Amino acid sequence: MPLSKQMAFTNRPFLYDLALSLKSNVTKLKMWPYFDIAHCVMCCLAVREDLGSGSIPFSRKHPIACWLSTMMVVFAGGFLAALFLGEPLLEPFRNTQSVLLATAVWYAMFYSPFDVIYKLSKFLPIKIVIAAMKEVYRCKKVYDGVNHAAKLFPNAWMILFITGLVKGNGAGFIKILERLIRGVWTPTAFEFLQPSFPTKACIVASIIFVLDKKTELISAPHALVYFGIVIFFVYFKLSSLLLGIHDPFIPFENLCCAVFFGGIWDSMQRAVTGGNKNAESTAKNEVRATVPH
Repeated sequence: MPLSKQMAFTNRPFLYDLALSLKSNVTKLKMWPYFDIAHCVMCCLAVREDLGSGSIPFSRKHPIACWLSTMMVVFAGGFLAALFLGEPLLEPFRNTQSVLLATAVWYAMFYSPFDVIYKLSKFLPIKIVIAAMKEVYRCKKVYDGVNHAAKLFPNAWMILFITGLVKGNGAGFIKILERLIRGVWTPTAFEFLQPSFPTKACIVASIIFVLDKKTELISAPHALVYFGIVIFFVYFKLSSLLLGIHDPFIPFENLCCAVFFGGIWDSMQRAVTGGNKNAESTAKNEVRATVPH
């Protein structure tokens, strides 16, 4: 923790002790194997939901394509981060244990007897727990992406931000290629055309982690910042599952577009041109009324 942040919390022993406790219990939380399993389960669920009712026939007819597309989703963040940082593209496959674990989860999700594993993972209480663990895993990936990029490009803030973003939600950016492996071409599914909430959340988290690492703008201890982002991810994921709140950023996006991206000027232009058209139509009606028939 930077010295200035330590000094800022010297006079608040409770928060400082809390930060130290969170640092030991949250930031150093081991992801292997339980959180990795939760991540793989959620990725398999995403693939099956994308396939829809044809998921079972497709997995029987094209098992290799099914496995490869699932691995693309599971390790999407690693693939994209390696591509952007100039590392070997297959770097995520270097960890054999992770590949075997992802393969085992994929096999159980697609080929278990009576589809029991998939049905259990869709059971709401179980899905809530798995989804919450997945969001903790996502936060860790964003944080690790920023730190890894900082070691290679310490002064390139944009690279740090991009790496944290793709590590957190690489599956969204690789969706076109993942579907192409399954024989489906959907160029309009590019993530930046219609960004999902995980992408927006990862943008916010990556920016905060970069500012926390490279500046003194955030005076809170790192552990509190990390824990706050974990709560942010988990809270809105559970809100999506339980309350149907899928994108809380939409009101802020509408306001931002109205203020900074021409919304106000477009409204003023429509009001002015609409007023002129109404005046012209009124004048024409008056002229027609005065003309004798």
